[in-house]
Amino acid sequence: MIFYFWILNLIGCATVVPITTTPKPQGIPGFYHTVEKGQTLFRISQNYDIGLDELININRISDANRIEIGQLIFIPRLKKPIFLSKKFYVEDFMWPTQGRVIATFGQTTSNMVNKGINIETRKDSEVIAARSGRVVFYAPDFYGFGKTVIIDHGDGLFTVYARNSEVFVKIGDDVEKGALIGKVGSGGRDKNVYLHFEIRKGYLPQNPYFYLP
Repeated sequence: MIFYFWILNLIGCATVVPITTTPKPQGIPGFYHTVEKGQTLFRISQNYDIGLDELININRISDANRIEIGQLIFIPRLKKPIFLSKKFYVEDFMWPTQGRVIATFGQTTSNMVNKGINIETRKDSEVIAARSGRVVFYAPDFYGFGKTVIIDHGDGLFTVYARNSEVFVKIGDDVEKGALIGKVGSGGRDKNVYLHFEIRKGYLPQNPYFYLP
């Protein structure tokens, strides 16, 4: 029943604010991490064992799409950088399809707040698993969003792939990062071709830009 209501709350349909390096908060020990090529806020938070939400809030980050190489990110409570061994490796996310983002997280479209991002691309473009996990949900026509797939990544994070023209996985399938799971299509009355993609922490929608390279 809990999962059922989680599904019902999935899909609804921000203004970009440049990121600035915040001054070191007074009274909080810590140091600055220098962003390197390919790093995401999710990866940085995992490397330093700090909650992503805390990292975002303490650095006053509103648009992860604007983080840049060389930018300084404040890491609280640590005195120096630490490096995790491969033993503690956490898999990163990748883009589920190639295309142009036409609706961002939090943007209001058709009186609905987008709980993910919409990626415009050609019809039948490949949709791949953004991260390894297990398929836990499939619906052939989920409330006007067409063929919809949800993957559980085993650490409290889920990804949602909606508006597929075809789906090649079923509930219970284990999929590897980058595996083909479907093809982009449309859904409901909206005949435009794009993939609706979400990242969820439990039932709470996350800004995909905080996780995607």
